[in-house]
Amino acid sequence: MTQQSIAELVARGCAAHGVKRAFGVPGGGSSLDLIEAFDRHGIDFVLCRTETGAALMAAADAELRHGFGVAVATQGPGAASAMNGLAHASLDRAPVLFISDGWTDAQRALDAHQVFDQHAMSAPVVKAAARLESEAPALEFDRLVDAMLAAPWGPAHLVLTGANAKRRVVIDATAPPRPAPASAPQPQTRLQADATALLARAKRPVVLLGLEAREPRTLQQVVRLVQQLHCPVLTTYKAKGLFSDDAEWTVGHVTGGAAERATLDAADLVLSIGLDPVELIGPVRCGDTPVLELALFTRPVQPVRAAASLLGPLAPALASLLPECRRSQWSSEEIAALRLGMRERLGCAGGEDGAALSPQAVVEVALDAAASPRPAITVDAGAHMFSAMALWRADVPGGALISNGLATMGFALPAAIARALHDPARPTLAFTGDGGLMMCAGELATAAQQRARLCVVVFNDGALSLIALKQRNRGMAPAGVGWSRADFADVARGFGLRAFSVHDEAGYRQALRAALDHDGPSLIDVRVDPTGYQAQARALRG
Repeated sequence: MTQQSIAELVARGCAAHGVKRAFGVPGGGSSLDLIEAFDRHGIDFVLCRTETGAALMAAADAELRHGFGVAVATQGPGAASAMNGLAHASLDRAPVLFISDGWTDAQRALDAHQVFDQHAMSAPVVKAAARLESEAPALEFDRLVDAMLAAPWGPAHLVLTGANAKRRVVIDATAPPRPAPASAPQPQTRLQADATALLARAKRPVVLLGLEAREPRTLQQVVRLVQQLHCPVLTTYKAKGLFSDDAEWTVGHVTGGAAERATLDAADLVLSIGLDPVELIGPVRCGDTPVLELALFTRPVQPVRAAASLLGPLAPALASLLPECRRSQWSSEEIAALRLGMRERLGCAGGEDGAALSPQAVVEVALDAAASPRPAITVDAGAHMFSAMALWRADVPGGALISNGLATMGFALPAAIARALHDPARPTLAFTGDGGLMMCAGELATAAQQRARLCVVVFNDGALSLIALKQRNRGMAPAGVGWSRADFADVARGFGLRAFSVHDEAGYRQALRAALDHDGPSLIDVRVDPTGYQAQARALRG
């Protein structure tokens, strides 16, 4: 037994769960004690420029490590500023421990400056909250971790006052870290026999792969199942890269839109694995084709109408199905044709503006210019995500990160920083629109300070193009969705990045070569012709 401060207890608990970095904007209270304690336990503190950026970096870190991320902020405005990042962590199922400073009862009695109920503010988007003020703070901390790592994964909020951070308590410093909680099996909505019978009868199954499959043991079983079935695979945006886009079975994405219908219409069984309804723009339309669903838990909103469901931990459920997996009747040529068909739906390059690149070309040229190892990508919300997600070929888990459940703008750059710090040997491309970058441009300074090996590719079309599409589709005159094009290369240079402005393919290729060879952060400001977005949106979403 030994005495440690609460800040030390938190740092020790984070380190025991594999946390390597904490992201944040500190204040003058508990965050300073935490930074000091993190350092003693081998956790780097990454100074961010915005609290939302810090929370988004922590969420990306959580996805990449299959654990929980950590974000730190001061009380009041700092905590309030982080809420969009926590909403992303909630809807995109990322365990994030958000630690904000707070006020003691004595402080509340004397001062109303910046004071509000921070737990009440975060309550709609966090799974658990605590202050670690009991006589058993280690148990409180463990409960926060358990809540974050139990399905559905998500954030927790720790309000830690400066006085409590310094409080010393007796703990067992020799106790080993507890394993992450397993998802508790729930009563099966259908018998196992029904599930195996469906699979045994299937001649032309199709696999839909969602974000719950990103747990490594689950993914191993998914690979075995698909190899045995030799069948088409459609992944959600959040599952992109879990099954390599280069694999012969990968056809494209399932979004609840129109693009995947040709594949689904040709199936006699849809095997839905780890699909979360927050990943989709609408329910998956399978017609009369039966659906076998594997999910961690049942939900009030179902992504598919299942004929049979296996609920609970996915790895053992998949293992139970493997004996019934036989090679399907799908030929490699049929699967390849479906893949080509989905890509051809995106073959609407636009290009009416001779002084600009099409969104499709921005992605395809980057893919062509990429060396081995292929860069990871992060993708912002906006019309450019149609090209980025459909045309980029991610080849590793974590090779493509996107905000999909919340679909927040301002995600790509913070996520790219976390991705680059997690794996500095593999370059990262952040595909962002001009509107998205404006929301988080200060994090360019974070990238420069960290010397993160990333390249920000800005689709600069001077508009909120996705909103402009919706406006046009409603027959409205254009208003409130455009601005003069900013010079993001000048902005980036001011923050210390290597930067380029391009408007044609030759200049873009040259800039990509220089950026990908650079051992620090770069930015390429690409003038983009948005005329192809309308056809892309129609092709993908219907």
